Amino acid sequence: MRTSWIVGLLTAVLLLGACSDPSDGPEAAPPTPDVSRAATTHQRAQSSPSPSAAVVAPRVLYLGDSLAMEAQRVLGQELRGELRATYTSAPYSGTTPCDYLEGTGKKSLVPDRDKAAALVRELHPDFVVLQFWGNAWYYTWCMDGISHAASPQKYFSRYRADLRRLTDQIAAAGGERRPRIVWVAQGPDPITPDRVRRVNELYEEQAAASGDVVADAGATVAPAGSRYTWVQYLPCTSYEHEHPDYCTQPDRDRTALHLDKDYLHFCLAPTTSTPRPCPARSPGILRIAQEITRVIGSS
Repeated sequence: MRTSWIVGLLTAVLLLGACSDPSDGPEAAPPTPDVSRAATTHQRAQSSPSPSAAVVAPRVLYLGDSLAMEAQRVLGQELRGELRATYTSAPYSGTTPCDYLEGTGKKSLVPDRDKAAALVRELHPDFVVLQFWGNAWYYTWCMDGISHAASPQKYFSRYRADLRRLTDQIAAAGGERRPRIVWVAQGPDPITPDRVRRVNELYEEQAAASGDVVADAGATVAPAGSRYTWVQYLPCTSYEHEHPDYCTQPDRDRTALHLDKDYLHFCLAPTTSTPRPCPARSPGILRIAQEITRVIGSS
C-alpha cells in the first residue's frame, strides 16, 4: 500500500511540474516553459490610499515555485486586507532560486523579464517574498543536474551559493531603495525531512547575513512542538473555528492540510497540468499566507 501511495503521490506532483523530493527524479529535461505574460499568472493590485493610516502601505513582490503559484491569490488578499499592500506575484512551478537569477540564459524556467532583479528594477518593492521548497532533483536546467539524492553536500553547497547570488542581485537592483527579502521557511516533508530542515537553515543563515528576515510559515502547518513531523491534519485554530469553511472536519476538531495523494501541496483541489492559483478554500494556504503577512507587517 505504501508503495502505491508514493507512486500516485509523485505522479500528482510531476503533473504540476512541482518541486518535490522523490529519490528518483526525471532524467529528461523539462519541456520548454510557456513564457507568455498570461502564463506567469501575474497579479498586480494597487491598494486604496487611506489618509488616516499611520503606516505607509508596503509594496510586495512574491516569487517562487508551485507553492507560491497555488498561494499567490490568497497571499494577495491577506496583504491587501491587513496591510493595504500593493502586490505583484510572478511564480513559476518547478523552479528553484537559480531560476530567478539573471544571467542564466535559456537554462531557466523563468523568462528574463520576470527575473527577480528585473522585477525589482521595474516595481521598486519594499519586500520581496521568496518561497521555494528547494527543488531537489533534475527538473530545472539551472541546477546543472545536481540533485539531493545523488549528492546532498553538493546540493546544499549549490543552494547556499544561489541564495547569496539572488540576494546580491536583488540588492543591486534595488540600489538605495533595497527591498527587504522575506525567505519563507517550508513545512515538513515525509520523504526526506532532514533536507527541508537544512534548506530552512540556509534561509536563516542568508537572512542573518544580509539583514533580511525569515517567515516560518512552515511551522503553521506542522504539529506544535514537532516542527518537522509531517501530518495531513491539524487541530482547527480559533480562526478556523470562527470561519467554518476552513475547519474541514469540525466533528473531529481538525482540518485538512493536504489531499490524500499529494503530500507537498496545500491546495485542497487536485493538481492540474496547467499551474494555477488554488481554486479551493485551503487551510494550509491561508495559514502560510497569514504568517507571511504577519512578518511583513512587523518588519
